[in-house]
Amino acid sequence: MTEQATPRTGPLAGVTVLDLTQHLSGPHATMILGDFGARVIKVEPPAGDPTRRIGPYFEDGDSDYYHAANRNKESVVLDLKAPGGREALLALAAKSDVVVENFRPGTLEKLGIGFEALSGANPRIVLCSVTGFGQTGPYIHRPAFDIIVQGLAGGMSLTGEADGRPVRSGLPIGDVVAGVYAAAGALAGLVEVARTGRGTTVDVSMLDTQVALLSYVGTYYLASGDVPGPQGRGHMSIPTYRAFTCGDGKELVVAANTEPFWQGLARAFGVPELVDDPRFLDNELRREHRPELDAILEARADALTAPVLLARLTEEGVPSAPINDVAAALADPEIRERDMVLTLAGRGDSIRTLGSPVKFSAGPAAAVAAPRLGADTANVLRDVAGYDDDRLAELAASGAVPVAFGDEGTRRA
Repeated sequence: MTEQATPRTGPLAGVTVLDLTQHLSGPHATMILGDFGARVIKVEPPAGDPTRRIGPYFEDGDSDYYHAANRNKESVVLDLKAPGGREALLALAAKSDVVVENFRPGTLEKLGIGFEALSGANPRIVLCSVTGFGQTGPYIHRPAFDIIVQGLAGGMSLTGEADGRPVRSGLPIGDVVAGVYAAAGALAGLVEVARTGRGTTVDVSMLDTQVALLSYVGTYYLASGDVPGPQGRGHMSIPTYRAFTCGDGKELVVAANTEPFWQGLARAFGVPELVDDPRFLDNELRREHRPELDAILEARADALTAPVLLARLTEEGVPSAPINDVAAALADPEIRERDMVLTLAGRGDSIRTLGSPVKFSAGPAAAVAAPRLGADTANVLRDVAGYDDDRLAELAASGAVPVAFGDEGTRRA
């Protein structure tokens, strides 16, 4: 374990992760590992991760896009195209446990820091690669971002109303889900290394993770050959698992996916007689007579306000909730109580960001704001790679590392 200014706590304390990733999928993966207590060293090119400059909102010198996926990290600037930069990276890898990267396949090898070189420096290293299409297949060299894999995987064809065009998810699921799978893969890789004593590679394709999200929709198609269309506001298999618009114009969602919940829904909507209606005696019949059921329930919802209907559903024990906008969601007392909104100390102003959804009995690892570009270069190269000031000066003279070191970060050209 290497020393750092703020020692990490949590289940992964003592694990060091080299983060070579940019944009969102890879940084989200390494942020998860940092949330779990790993020391995450973010290695950036001299210009920095491009998301530092994505607007429109900026805090503490960097964009909020960057802050969203880079807390609990240290920033080191290395020019990996320079011999000294590659040497420094391999020196860091020798003292690390995991390397996460999201370059196009083959890029690490061209830079001289592929798995063969990394495992030469550290035979126990885990190399986790997050790419658009993985390390194999006909699309291997294509560029990909969130919207590309959402489109290719079929998810956009399922999103939206039946008479509308395909819709991209409002959330970056192509990036974030790949990041979650990559974090899980890296952890599994660490378990394998602990068992075998040998390093390993982890290959995560953004497209694969979106195909996995098809879940039962994909298996329904494989079983039937029926191509599903947009799912609209409900569930293709469960008519009473859907959204409703109330008479006050507010929206809510209901998940009456069992017979007791269906019976409670009927009472809450003021139509208890539907429980004994021959058309609606079980879910298959309700699905067969879905248009009639939809018309009845939508009319009842239109006759009630959202607060009244939600209160009735809650009294009946039926899962239900308002459809919040982001402001309402982040103000919800449940979300606040579980520390899903954090205020972190920045270099100047405080940074407000989202918390980790995974809680441990020992409590969370202390969260720190995303680092300024290059702020930790000298300290990390000293503490982890074992470089002295003379070697740092040589690297600076060669251009392999930035001229400016320390807490003030790297000067940008």
